[in-house]
Amino acid sequence: MKLIIAAAAAATALFGYSIAADAQPNTRLRPDKTVFLYQETPAEISDPVQGKEKEALGLVMNEKNGLSGEETVHENGNIGNISDNARFDLYFPKKPNGQMIIVCPGGGYSIVSSYNEGVYVADWMLSRGITVAVAKYRLPNKHWEVPLEDIHNIFRYCREHADEWNVTSIGVMGFSAGGHLAASATTLYTDSETRPDFSVLIYPVIAMDQTPSHRGTRLALIGNEKDWESTAGKTADEWIHNQQLHKDLIWKYTLSNDITPDTPPVFLAHCSDDNAVPVINSIVFYNKLIDNGVNAEMHIWPRGGHGWGFSSVKFVKDDKFGYARDEFGESLGRWLEEQR
Repeated sequence: MKLIIAAAAAATALFGYSIAADAQPNTRLRPDKTVFLYQETPAEISDPVQGKEKEALGLVMNEKNGLSGEETVHENGNIGNISDNARFDLYFPKKPNGQMIIVCPGGGYSIVSSYNEGVYVADWMLSRGITVAVAKYRLPNKHWEVPLEDIHNIFRYCREHADEWNVTSIGVMGFSAGGHLAASATTLYTDSETRPDFSVLIYPVIAMDQTPSHRGTRLALIGNEKDWESTAGKTADEWIHNQQLHKDLIWKYTLSNDITPDTPPVFLAHCSDDNAVPVINSIVFYNKLIDNGVNAEMHIWPRGGHGWGFSSVKFVKDDKFGYARDEFGESLGRWLEEQR
């Protein structure tokens, strides 16, 4: 049954690359299925990571993101200009343990880091029997509701097929700006279908206010302050309305403000030397979780910087988080077991 939904860089990543013929993720792992959210029929895409089986849902978009033209794909897996071809890749383990995770790769809301924070994540999860959906979501382009609409649509599809896949709980996971998107899903769900059962946030962007955060993510999501403050082409009433709307968006998308006692359990991981998304983002979010009595666990390592994702030496020559990689995996694996 089709679902029709109505109403509702990473700082190191670069945007604007064209497709590289030899783009490969250094793994033979490929999705079992790629599902297009808004196409009536599966689209032809240049993404080297896509399933042999394809499905198109033909869902209705509440709002378009205003991007046009072909997607761009860099050899490191960064996908830019994602619009109507928004999709997710499904990976099914041989022995499912009942858990599923919807993964939101990062990229400053300007690209999607589909290898480091996508297919490599799926590889790790599959070895633990976890079913995976890697989201290749529409980039906001200042249309702030667009990425979360995609994640909500993915949740609804996965809930519908959960019994078929032997899935009993569905969580969300995100990195950097994808961490902001996953944290949005964690706090801004609309019903029981879109509420995650658990949440994993890795060096997430949380703040849109004056808390030190990632400016590029904020600009891509809600735009430049000068544009909001400008009076050009606006009536006095329109300008006043825009000032209030801007304040409301800053409050809403500073996601620590949206935590309630009903927020699902959260695992946070960050590094103290992250100069792209300061660790205060995770700390503020964690403190609000604890204040609201939410089951939360946070790990802060001294070094590793930003964007280390799941790029272990299995996939890359130099793992800048290698000294703590095993410890991170053991902690996350144990915590996920506790959520079953």
